[in-house]
Amino acid sequence: MGRKERAKERRENRMQEISQLRKIPYTDQQRWWCSETIAVVTGANRGIGFEIARQLAVLGLTVVFTSRDLDKLNEATKPLLEQGLSVVTHQLDILSQESVQLFADWISRVYGGLDILVNNAGVNFNIGSDNSVEFAETVINTNYYGTKRMIKAMIPLMKCSTYASRIVNVSSRLGRLNGRRNRLGDTTLREQLTDEGTLSEELIDNMLMCFLEEVKHGCCTSDKWPQMFTDYSLSKLAVNAYTRLMAKTLSTRPDDQQIQINCYCPGWVKTAMTGWMGNISAEEGADTGVWLAVLHPSQPVTGKLFAERREISF
Repeated sequence: MGRKERAKERRENRMQEISQLRKIPYTDQQRWWCSETIAVVTGANRGIGFEIARQLAVLGLTVVFTSRDLDKLNEATKPLLEQGLSVVTHQLDILSQESVQLFADWISRVYGGLDILVNNAGVNFNIGSDNSVEFAETVINTNYYGTKRMIKAMIPLMKCSTYASRIVNVSSRLGRLNGRRNRLGDTTLREQLTDEGTLSEELIDNMLMCFLEEVKHGCCTSDKWPQMFTDYSLSKLAVNAYTRLMAKTLSTRPDDQQIQINCYCPGWVKTAMTGWMGNISAEEGADTGVWLAVLHPSQPVTGKLFAERREISF
Protein backbone atom coordinates (compact mmCIF):
# COMPACT_ATOMS: atom_id res chain seq x y z
CA MET A 1 0.00 0.00 0.00
CA GLY A 2 1.39 3.41 -1.02
CA ARG A 3 1.66 6.54 1.11
CA LYS A 4 -1.47 8.13 -0.34
CA GLU A 5 -3.50 4.99 0.22
CA ARG A 6 -2.30 4.73 3.84
CA ALA A 7 -3.16 8.40 4.45
CA LYS A 8 -6.61 7.89 2.97
CA GLU A 9 -7.17 4.82 5.12
CA ARG A 10 -6.11 6.70 8.28
CA ARG A 11 -8.47 9.54 7.46
CA GLU A 12 -11.38 7.18 6.80
CA ASN A 13 -10.72 5.42 10.10
CA ARG A 14 -10.60 8.77 11.88
CA MET A 15 -13.90 9.88 10.34
CA GLN A 16 -15.51 6.60 11.39
CA GLU A 17 -14.25 7.20 14.92
CA ILE A 18 -15.73 10.72 14.94
CA SER A 19 -18.99 9.39 13.53
CA GLN A 20 -19.22 7.03 16.50
CA LEU A 21 -18.40 9.86 18.94
CA ARG A 22 -21.19 11.99 17.50
CA LYS A 23 -23.71 9.25 18.22
CA ILE A 24 -22.91 9.26 21.93
CA PRO A 25 -25.48 11.53 23.66
CA TYR A 26 -24.30 14.19 26.09
CA THR A 27 -24.97 13.21 29.70
CA ASP A 28 -26.55 15.51 32.28
CA GLN A 29 -23.10 15.90 33.85
CA GLN A 30 -21.66 17.16 30.55
CA ARG A 31 -24.45 19.65 29.87
CA TRP A 32 -23.23 22.93 31.32
CA TRP A 33 -25.59 24.83 29.01
CA CYS A 34 -29.37 25.32 29.03
CA SER A 35 -32.08 26.98 26.94
CA GLU A 36 -30.93 30.37 28.23
CA THR A 37 -27.42 29.86 26.84
CA ILE A 38 -27.14 32.14 23.81
CA ALA A 39 -25.08 31.12 20.80
CA VAL A 40 -24.53 33.36 17.77
CA VAL A 41 -23.48 31.86 14.44
CA THR A 42 -22.52 34.06 11.49
CA GLY A 43 -23.18 33.03 7.90
CA ALA A 44 -25.80 30.58 9.14
CA ASN A 45 -28.18 30.53 6.18
CA ARG A 46 -26.54 27.51 4.53
CA GLY A 47 -23.64 25.05 4.55
CA ILE A 48 -21.38 24.64 7.56
CA GLY A 49 -22.76 27.70 9.35
CA PHE A 50 -26.33 26.46 9.14
CA GLU A 51 -25.29 23.00 10.29
CA ILE A 52 -23.31 24.30 13.28
CA ALA A 53 -26.26 26.45 14.33
CA ARG A 54 -28.73 23.60 13.80
CA GLN A 55 -26.71 21.16 15.89
CA LEU A 56 -26.37 23.68 18.71
CA ALA A 57 -30.14 24.23 18.63
CA VAL A 58 -30.73 20.47 18.76
CA LEU A 59 -28.55 20.36 21.87
CA GLY A 60 -30.97 22.76 23.56
CA LEU A 61 -29.27 26.15 23.30
CA THR A 62 -30.95 29.29 22.03
CA VAL A 63 -29.24 29.96 18.72
CA VAL A 64 -29.19 33.22 16.80
CA PHE A 65 -28.75 32.46 13.11
CA THR A 66 -27.31 35.45 11.24
CA SER A 67 -26.81 36.22 7.56
CA ARG A 68 -26.72 39.16 5.16
CA ASP A 69 -29.92 37.91 3.48
CA LEU A 70 -32.67 37.76 6.08
CA ASP A 71 -35.28 36.37 3.68
CA LYS A 72 -33.13 33.35 2.81
CA LEU A 73 -32.25 32.92 6.46
CA ASN A 74 -35.90 32.86 7.52
CA GLU A 75 -36.69 30.35 4.81
CA ALA A 76 -33.79 28.09 5.84
CA THR A 77 -34.81 28.06 9.51
CA LYS A 78 -38.53 27.37 9.01
CA PRO A 79 -38.15 23.57 9.44
CA LEU A 80 -36.21 24.10 12.69
CA LEU A 81 -38.91 26.33 14.14
CA GLU A 82 -41.51 23.72 13.17
CA GLN A 83 -39.49 21.19 15.18
CA GLY A 84 -39.81 23.44 18.23
CA LEU A 85 -36.13 24.37 18.39
CA SER A 86 -35.12 27.66 20.01
CA VAL A 87 -34.04 29.46 16.85
CA VAL A 88 -33.87 33.21 16.23
CA THR A 89 -32.81 35.00 13.05
CA HIS A 90 -31.17 38.39 12.57
CA GLN A 91 -29.67 40.23 9.63
CA LEU A 92 -25.91 40.78 9.89
CA ASP A 93 -23.25 41.86 7.42
CA ILE A 94 -19.82 41.39 8.99
CA LEU A 95 -18.29 43.68 6.35
CA SER A 96 -20.25 46.62 7.76
CA GLN A 97 -19.27 48.17 11.08
CA GLU A 98 -22.73 49.74 11.26
CA SER A 99 -24.43 46.35 10.77
CA VAL A 100 -22.22 44.74 13.43
CA GLN A 101 -22.97 47.56 15.88
CA LEU A 102 -26.72 47.32 15.25
CA PHE A 103 -26.52 43.59 15.92
CA ALA A 104 -24.49 44.16 19.10
CA ASP A 105 -27.05 46.67 20.36
CA TRP A 106 -29.89 44.25 19.59
CA ILE A 107 -28.39 41.20 21.30
CA SER A 108 -27.47 43.27 24.34
CA ARG A 109 -30.99 44.67 24.58
CA VAL A 110 -32.85 41.38 23.96
CA TYR A 111 -30.62 38.81 25.68
CA GLY A 112 -28.22 40.82 27.80
CA GLY A 113 -25.31 39.38 25.81
CA LEU A 114 -24.18 36.02 24.50
CA ASP A 115 -22.27 32.95 25.66
CA ILE A 116 -20.96 31.47 22.39
CA LEU A 117 -19.83 33.12 19.16
CA VAL A 118 -19.11 31.03 16.07
CA ASN A 119 -17.44 33.05 13.33
CA ASN A 120 -18.32 31.11 10.21
CA ALA A 121 -19.22 33.81 7.66
CA GLY A 122 -16.64 33.96 4.90
CA VAL A 123 -15.88 33.55 1.24
CA ASN A 124 -13.99 30.72 -0.39
CA PHE A 125 -11.09 30.54 -2.81
CA ASN A 126 -11.64 30.74 -6.53
CA ILE A 127 -12.50 27.20 -7.62
CA GLY A 128 -10.35 26.25 -10.60
CA SER A 129 -7.53 28.66 -9.76
CA ASP A 130 -4.67 27.43 -7.58
CA ASN A 131 -3.05 30.83 -7.09
CA SER A 132 -6.13 33.01 -6.72
CA VAL A 133 -5.66 36.74 -6.14
CA GLU A 134 -8.38 38.17 -8.38
CA PHE A 135 -10.74 38.76 -5.46
CA ALA A 136 -8.04 39.07 -2.79
CA GLU A 137 -9.42 42.21 -1.17
CA THR A 138 -12.92 40.75 -0.81
CA VAL A 139 -11.59 37.45 0.55
CA ILE A 140 -9.34 39.09 3.15
CA ASN A 141 -11.86 41.76 4.17
CA THR A 142 -14.50 39.10 4.78
CA ASN A 143 -12.53 36.21 6.24
CA TYR A 144 -10.14 38.17 8.44
CA TYR A 145 -11.34 41.72 9.00
CA GLY A 146 -14.99 40.66 9.24
CA THR A 147 -14.13 37.99 11.79
CA LYS A 148 -12.00 40.42 13.77
CA ARG A 149 -14.77 43.01 13.69
CA MET A 150 -17.20 40.51 15.22
CA ILE A 151 -14.78 39.40 17.92
CA LYS A 152 -14.09 42.96 19.05
CA ALA A 153 -17.79 43.84 19.08
CA MET A 154 -18.93 40.69 20.92
CA ILE A 155 -16.25 40.33 23.61
CA PRO A 156 -17.73 43.12 25.80
CA LEU A 157 -21.12 41.38 25.55
CA MET A 158 -20.00 37.86 26.47
CA LYS A 159 -21.64 36.80 29.70
CA CYS A 160 -18.74 34.85 31.25
CA SER A 161 -20.97 33.66 34.08
CA THR A 162 -20.38 30.31 35.79
CA TYR A 163 -18.71 28.89 32.70
CA ALA A 164 -16.24 30.52 30.35
CA SER A 165 -17.71 31.97 27.19
CA ARG A 166 -16.43 30.55 23.91
CA ILE A 167 -15.41 31.92 20.52
CA VAL A 168 -14.94 29.44 17.67
CA ASN A 169 -13.42 30.66 14.41
CA VAL A 170 -13.99 28.52 11.33
CA SER A 171 -10.60 28.39 9.62
CA SER A 172 -8.58 26.03 7.43
CA ARG A 173 -5.49 23.86 7.29
CA LEU A 174 -4.52 25.95 4.28
CA GLY A 175 -3.74 28.74 6.73
CA ARG A 176 -1.10 26.84 8.69
CA LEU A 177 2.20 28.65 9.09
CA ASN A 178 4.27 25.51 8.76
CA GLY A 179 2.08 23.27 6.66
CA ARG A 180 4.10 20.95 4.46
CA ARG A 181 2.18 21.79 1.30
CA ASN A 182 1.26 25.44 1.65
CA ARG A 183 3.33 27.27 4.21
CA LEU A 184 4.20 30.96 4.24
CA GLY A 185 7.26 31.45 2.06
CA ASP A 186 8.64 34.49 3.90
CA THR A 187 10.82 32.83 6.56
CA THR A 188 11.34 35.97 8.66
CA LEU A 189 7.64 36.79 8.73
CA ARG A 190 6.81 33.18 9.55
CA GLU A 191 9.16 33.30 12.54
CA GLN A 192 7.64 36.58 13.75
CA LEU A 193 4.13 35.18 13.52
CA THR A 194 5.20 32.00 15.33
CA ASP A 195 6.89 33.81 18.21
CA GLU A 196 4.43 34.96 20.89
CA GLY A 197 6.82 37.76 21.75
CA THR A 198 6.59 39.33 18.29
CA LEU A 199 3.08 38.30 17.27
CA SER A 200 0.81 41.36 17.23
CA GLU A 201 -2.30 42.70 15.54
CA GLU A 202 -0.13 45.26 13.76
CA LEU A 203 2.11 42.50 12.38
CA ILE A 204 -0.88 40.56 11.03
CA ASP A 205 -2.50 43.65 9.52
CA ASN A 206 0.78 44.84 7.96
CA MET A 207 1.28 41.43 6.37
CA LEU A 208 -2.12 41.63 4.71
CA MET A 209 -1.65 45.24 3.62
CA CYS A 210 1.69 44.31 2.05
CA PHE A 211 0.08 41.40 0.21
CA LEU A 212 -2.82 43.52 -1.08
CA GLU A 213 -0.41 46.21 -2.28
CA GLU A 214 1.54 43.60 -4.22
CA VAL A 215 -1.68 42.28 -5.75
CA LYS A 216 -2.78 45.80 -6.66
CA HIS A 217 0.48 46.50 -8.47
CA GLY A 218 0.69 43.08 -10.08
CA CYS A 219 3.91 42.09 -8.35
CA CYS A 220 2.65 39.36 -6.01
CA THR A 221 5.47 36.82 -5.62
CA SER A 222 4.48 33.20 -5.20
CA ASP A 223 7.63 32.32 -3.24
CA LYS A 224 6.76 34.82 -0.50
CA TRP A 225 3.13 33.84 0.08
CA PRO A 226 1.26 30.51 0.29
CA GLN A 227 1.27 28.92 -3.15
CA MET A 228 -2.15 27.25 -3.10
CA PHE A 229 -5.31 29.41 -3.12
CA THR A 230 -3.12 32.31 -2.04
CA ASP A 231 -5.66 34.92 -0.95
CA TYR A 232 -7.87 32.44 0.91
CA SER A 233 -4.92 30.72 2.57
CA LEU A 234 -3.48 34.03 3.73
CA SER A 235 -6.84 35.18 5.10
CA LYS A 236 -7.12 32.00 7.17
CA LEU A 237 -3.49 32.24 8.26
CA ALA A 238 -4.39 35.68 9.61
CA VAL A 239 -7.46 34.25 11.41
CA ASN A 240 -5.31 31.55 13.00
CA ALA A 241 -2.68 34.06 14.11
CA TYR A 242 -5.32 36.43 15.50
CA THR A 243 -6.90 33.54 17.41
CA ARG A 244 -3.57 32.85 19.12
CA LEU A 245 -3.08 36.54 19.84
CA MET A 246 -6.54 36.96 21.34
CA ALA A 247 -6.13 33.83 23.46
CA LYS A 248 -3.06 35.42 25.03
CA THR A 249 -4.84 38.74 25.54
CA LEU A 250 -7.98 37.18 27.01
CA SER A 251 -5.97 34.95 29.37
CA THR A 252 -5.22 38.01 31.52
CA ARG A 253 -8.90 38.45 32.41
CA PRO A 254 -10.11 37.52 35.93
CA ASP A 255 -11.24 33.92 36.45
CA ASP A 256 -14.92 34.90 36.42
CA GLN A 257 -14.53 36.67 33.06
CA GLN A 258 -12.77 33.98 31.06
CA ILE A 259 -13.33 33.62 27.32
CA GLN A 260 -11.91 30.64 25.43
CA ILE A 261 -11.10 31.22 21.77
CA ASN A 262 -10.11 28.51 19.29
CA CYS A 263 -10.23 27.87 15.56
CA TYR A 264 -10.85 24.76 13.55
CA CYS A 265 -10.68 23.36 10.04
CA PRO A 266 -13.96 21.70 8.99
CA GLY A 267 -12.27 19.82 6.15
CA TRP A 268 -13.12 19.65 2.45
CA VAL A 269 -16.88 19.96 2.88
CA LYS A 270 -19.44 19.39 0.15
CA THR A 271 -21.22 22.76 0.08
CA ALA A 272 -22.02 25.55 -2.37
CA MET A 273 -18.78 27.30 -1.33
CA THR A 274 -16.70 24.40 -2.64
CA GLY A 275 -18.83 23.93 -5.73
CA TRP A 276 -20.17 20.72 -4.11
CA MET A 277 -16.75 19.17 -4.70
CA GLY A 278 -15.99 18.24 -1.09
CA ASN A 279 -15.58 14.76 0.32
CA ILE A 280 -17.53 15.12 3.59
CA SER A 281 -20.99 16.42 4.44
CA ALA A 282 -21.78 19.72 6.12
CA GLU A 283 -22.99 17.72 9.11
CA GLU A 284 -19.55 16.11 9.46
CA GLY A 285 -17.74 19.39 8.81
CA ALA A 286 -19.70 21.15 11.54
CA ASP A 287 -18.94 18.54 14.19
CA THR A 288 -15.64 19.86 15.58
CA GLY A 289 -16.99 23.42 15.71
CA VAL A 290 -19.97 22.30 17.79
CA TRP A 291 -17.72 20.16 19.98
CA LEU A 292 -15.47 23.16 20.72
CA ALA A 293 -18.47 25.39 21.42
CA VAL A 294 -19.87 23.08 24.11
CA LEU A 295 -16.66 21.50 25.44
CA HIS A 296 -17.06 20.89 29.16
CA PRO A 297 -15.43 23.51 31.44
CA SER A 298 -13.35 20.74 33.02
CA GLN A 299 -11.48 20.59 29.69
CA PRO A 300 -10.45 24.24 29.21
CA VAL A 301 -8.65 24.89 25.95
CA THR A 302 -7.84 28.17 24.23
CA GLY A 303 -5.63 29.51 21.45
CA LYS A 304 -5.51 26.20 19.57
CA LEU A 305 -6.25 24.94 16.05
CA PHE A 306 -8.35 21.79 15.68
CA ALA A 307 -9.46 19.39 13.00
CA GLU A 308 -11.55 16.26 13.50
CA ARG A 309 -11.77 16.85 17.28
CA ARG A 310 -8.02 16.91 17.82
CA GLU A 311 -5.42 19.66 18.03
CA ILE A 312 -3.19 20.23 15.02
CA SER A 313 -0.18 22.53 14.71
CA PHE A 314 -0.40 26.09 13.45
